[in-house]
Amino acid sequence: MIVLGTVADMQGAAERLRREGRRVGVVPTMGALHEGHLTLIHKAKELADAVIVTLFVNPTQFIKGEDFERYPRNTDRDRELAARAGADVLFAPAAHTMYPEGYHTFVSVETITDVLEGAVRPGHFRGVATVVAKLLNCTKPHVAVFGQKDAQQAAVIRRLVADLNFDVEVVVVPTVRESDGLAMSSRNGYLSPADRAEAPVLFRALQRAERVILEGGRDPVTIKSTMEVMIRTGSSAAIDYLSIADAVTLQEQTILHSGREILISLAARFGSTRLIDNVQVVVP
Repeated sequence: MIVLGTVADMQGAAERLRREGRRVGVVPTMGALHEGHLTLIHKAKELADAVIVTLFVNPTQFIKGEDFERYPRNTDRDRELAARAGADVLFAPAAHTMYPEGYHTFVSVETITDVLEGAVRPGHFRGVATVVAKLLNCTKPHVAVFGQKDAQQAAVIRRLVADLNFDVEVVVVPTVRESDGLAMSSRNGYLSPADRAEAPVLFRALQRAERVILEGGRDPVTIKSTMEVMIRTGSSAAIDYLSIADAVTLQEQTILHSGREILISLAARFGSTRLIDNVQVVVP
C-alpha cells in the first residue's frame, strides 16, 4: 500500500490506475478505523481492482461545540489496518492541503439536509458535500463505498453525485454492529462503561419499530412513542430526535403506505457522546 498526502500525487496515481484499465474504488473515512470501515474496504475490493482509502478528519463538517479537536486520531494504526484490509492507496492529506489559504468554495445540497441531522447540526452537510466532492475529484473512482449507519449522509451523497453528474457509482453497505447490536462508530470509544452497557437499547428500539410496521402498524406517532418509552426506561440517554421518514426524500411520514421504503432513525446522547442509528423497512 502506498501513502499519499498531496492532491497532485493522488490525482496522478488515480490517473495511472485508470490508464492501466483498472477499476478504481474509494472508501472515504475520517480515520479511527474499526470493523465497520474494514467491511467497507472489503466491499470495495469486491467491486474494484484498486482500492483507495481516504483518511481525513474534515473540519468543515464539525459545527461549533462539537468534538473536532478530540476526535480520535491514530494514523499509524489506521495505515496498518487499511493495508491489512487490502487497500492499495491511502490518501491522507493535511487540512491545509484540502483547504488552502484563500479557499472559498463550498457545495450545498438542499432540502434533504434541512431535516434530521441537518436540523440539529446546521452546516454539517455543507461540509460533508464539499469534502466528498473534493475527494471524488482527487481519487477519480469508478465506485465509492459508504456505510448505511450514516443514512442521511448516504442520501446526500447520492443526491450530490446525481445532481452534479459525477461519473461514479455510489454503493451503500449495511451497518456493521457489535454482538449486542450497537452500531460500530469511532465515537463508541467515548462511552463510559455504564453508558456502553445501555447504548444497545437504541438498536432494540429501532428493531421494535420495524417489527410493529411489519406487523401492520401504520401510525408513526404511536410507533415513535413506543420507541421513546423503550429508550427512556432502558437507559439514561437524552433523545435528540426519533424519525420515521421516506427513505429517499427524508420527509417525515404521517401515515405509512404499503410499498413505501421507510427510514426509521434516531439520535441520542449518552453523557457528552452523541450516537445515531437507523434501519430501513419496506411497508408491507
